[in-house]
Amino acid sequence: MPLELVVNVAISGVLTGLVYGLMALGLSVIFGVVRVVNFAHGEMMTIAMYAVVVLFAALGLDPLLLVIPIAAAFFGFGYVLQAGLINPFITRPEHSQFLLLVAIGLIMVNALLVIFGPDARNVQVDYQLESFAIGPILFDKVRVIAAGAALATSAALFAFFKLTLTGKAIRACADNHLGALVVGLNVKHLYALTFGVGAACVAVAGCMMVLLVDVTPVLGPSYTLLAFVIVIVGGLGSMPGALLGGVLIGMSESLAGLFIEPSAKSMFSFGLLILVLLFRPQGLMGRRA
Repeated sequence: MPLELVVNVAISGVLTGLVYGLMALGLSVIFGVVRVVNFAHGEMMTIAMYAVVVLFAALGLDPLLLVIPIAAAFFGFGYVLQAGLINPFITRPEHSQFLLLVAIGLIMVNALLVIFGPDARNVQVDYQLESFAIGPILFDKVRVIAAGAALATSAALFAFFKLTLTGKAIRACADNHLGALVVGLNVKHLYALTFGVGAACVAVAGCMMVLLVDVTPVLGPSYTLLAFVIVIVGGLGSMPGALLGGVLIGMSESLAGLFIEPSAKSMFSFGLLILVLLFRPQGLMGRRA
């Protein structure tokens, strides 16, 4: 098999994996701070993808132009969801949280089925088939744009948590919940902000993912599962780990499709997950409890 083909496929997997990583980053941020596993994560991304499809069809707006308004809308949605519905479950047993978020995910899937039906939808932009060439290496333009948006969003998120007072307060809540209460931080408000930030991340990922794949209402659960695989491989609660896990999963899927067949990509993803669980249970960049 030509080396150039292998390199091209690997690069394509890395670019797609960065979008995967941004999707998983939202899940990792929510769990790392709120300690709630969002089982409706992929469903939220599917809603963002449908929002892009609808606005593109109605107004002809490029998905890149829709990133900020859709992310802002999802931030508000995530804030309200956490403040109004999830916060009362924070102190309840984990199975109650699990059932709540699974129920929210099922409601989302079925609402999308009622509104849009089971048919696949997509967005066809002018640069869909364009590519950049550096010697024999080709870079799909849509994947480069999607990966660039994912990296920019991730950088902004890292800067928010490292440099802003609100970000530092959220990290304090994650490190010591009781200590945050003692010094007077409004923990419930900060939890809602965190869930909103995680929802905004998955919305940006959805805006980019709709350039790469067709969207159907039942797509959500598979992406929720993929996000779990990524954050476990990278380290649950680790933000850099989510990006690393996304890149590894994206590359493994692409190479599995090249060397075996496209239907084998999930086998390689879960194989990587098993290896990580066997030899480094806390994830590649996670910390032991």
